[in-house]
Amino acid sequence: MQILLLTPALPFPLHQGGALRNFGVLRGLHDAGHHLTLISFHEGSAEGTPLPTLCDRIETVAPPPRALIHRLRDLISSRQPDLARRLESPAFRERLRSVLQQKQFDLVQFEGLEMAIYLPLVRHLQPSAKLIYDAHNAEFALQRVIADVESGSRSRLPAAIYSRIQASRITRFERSICQQADAVIAVSSEDAAALRSFRTDRQVHILANGIFASDYAAPQQGLELRGAVLVFTGKMDYRPNVDAMQWFTSAILSKIRAACPDARLYIVGQKPHSSLETLRQDDSIEVTGWVAQVQPFLHAAQVYVAPLRMGSGTRLKILEAMAAGCAVVATSAAVAGLDAEARAALIIKDSEADFANSVIYLLQDGEQRAKQGQQAQQVVCKLYDWSALIPRLLNIYRDIGSG
Repeated sequence: MQILLLTPALPFPLHQGGALRNFGVLRGLHDAGHHLTLISFHEGSAEGTPLPTLCDRIETVAPPPRALIHRLRDLISSRQPDLARRLESPAFRERLRSVLQQKQFDLVQFEGLEMAIYLPLVRHLQPSAKLIYDAHNAEFALQRVIADVESGSRSRLPAAIYSRIQASRITRFERSICQQADAVIAVSSEDAAALRSFRTDRQVHILANGIFASDYAAPQQGLELRGAVLVFTGKMDYRPNVDAMQWFTSAILSKIRAACPDARLYIVGQKPHSSLETLRQDDSIEVTGWVAQVQPFLHAAQVYVAPLRMGSGTRLKILEAMAAGCAVVATSAAVAGLDAEARAALIIKDSEADFANSVIYLLQDGEQRAKQGQQAQQVVCKLYDWSALIPRLLNIYRDIGSG
């Protein structure tokens, strides 16, 4: 098939969840023999990445500027959600129009709700193409959860109010996109259930997030980190990740250090939010910022912590930790979307005390730590490697009459 994928950022390097999913889809579809065209928001070209070997054609457009003042203006003057305007770009529309006029596609896939704003244009120019909305999150449900968590703190009440407004607006927008698409793909059964009411046929397909498990084999040269190493990874200007680290460092870490004084937390990920800057003053915490690869930190971890209180989808950070053989302690919110067999390979605790005690237990029991890490690695290879997931995606295409 001739397939066009629209992504909010170039899916390489693999430094965040969206890139990991989009690259996995691209590589899997290429390996299955399909012809791919990619249009992404990106400054510069795709040269120097593996993407040109996977795609017949790659087009990039500089991301549109969108300052806080623009977001506040739209909050007051528009009924559209921020997500519907975040990547609105006349330049992207013209580039997309040009590509669609030059080639006929069998299938066009929109990666995430931000890119779905271009669905009506594609429908108009190529009415015979099958249009797929790949929902990386059930965005309306995510905003509702964020609002609930933020409303628990007086200082974060403005953010909670903002999320309440956005949740209402996103609901209308996401329903419209789900109704217009020929198929909707969710990353978890929970997200699928949330989106199903938006479809007249009640049909939402499920394709979990995945990884190439072999990429997480132990590196030849390990990373020497001091202390009893706790690791958290993620894009650190993303609200669920910021909240997770604020909660963990304020309510849980001190309990762990009371029993394990040498416990040291490594927060690994690009663009640390300004609210995390004060953590650098604590000698037991290291905020790394951008790193070339997360794998060395995962293999150096004694325990991987995932204290998320908000979010949706399948947490790629947890899949990465499992593939690296980490023992993982996570909240219920963090493991939402994971298969029951995968959850059984993790320790899942939601209260501050229970979470802390579980981390302490693993730090003090090396044998149990190794056993849990091995089980996690086996499960992720079986269920979440792209070799297992791409056949499911191809079946979805066949279900809608493509492929």
